[in-house]
Amino acid sequence: MFGFLLVLSVLSLVDPVPPPVPCRQCCDDLEPAEGSGAQPVMGGFSRAPEIRTYINMTILKGDKGDRGDRGTPGKPGHEGPPGARGPAGSKGSKGQAGLPGDPCKVHDSAFSVGRRKSLHSLESYQALLFDTVFVNLDEHFDMFTGKFLCHIPGVYFFNVNIHTWNFKETYLHIMQNDTERAIVYAQPSDRSIMQSQSLMLQLELSDEVWVRLYKRERENAIYSDDVDVYITFNGYLIKASVEGRDADGSSDLTLDEKGIH
Repeated sequence: MFGFLLVLSVLSLVDPVPPPVPCRQCCDDLEPAEGSGAQPVMGGFSRAPEIRTYINMTILKGDKGDRGDRGTPGKPGHEGPPGARGPAGSKGSKGQAGLPGDPCKVHDSAFSVGRRKSLHSLESYQALLFDTVFVNLDEHFDMFTGKFLCHIPGVYFFNVNIHTWNFKETYLHIMQNDTERAIVYAQPSDRSIMQSQSLMLQLELSDEVWVRLYKRERENAIYSDDVDVYITFNGYLIKASVEGRDADGSSDLTLDEKGIH
């Protein structure tokens, strides 16, 4: 009780402070003109403006974070048009020699054919055709054209035997492609004889060897019959070229190895 009286005695010693009186004008009691947009004064005091807090987020930007994991790759796009062909590159250097070939690999080529019909010269040259086969390894001799086709480059031996015709000249050539290599010749005689010619030729891939009867500029013929074979043509490979390399250093594959038959 004593404390309460002490507080009252202290408060009675402090002079009360009157509240502040706002400044007013003589027109403050007037209502604002209609349509002016001014706020009316309530109780002689205008309403305080509303204050809203605004935070600028740009000044609150933090540090750059760590890089995230790589996402899954997207679908491939459409394939573009092919580009133009580039310039040819420079020629490369010569490669190393290959390993030795199989010593057991052997190339063979041989034929022996005959003719049972006589043949007389015409206005043009004739290839001597044959109708009897004795040997024709891998069909290297073409019976339809009368020509041997070289499938294996190398050195070959060829031989042709013919029987002359009485009182007629015999005039033939052993041909390599379109070049005359050796002649088979006999002058007209009252008796027929056997004539023979042999030679060796260095052949390249696809070379042709055949026998050609001369044209009618000279009346010539060869004799044979259906009973005995008087005309024969033979050839065989003596030595194949160095495998895989020829004179100009290019490939020396056989026709069979190149898929040509």
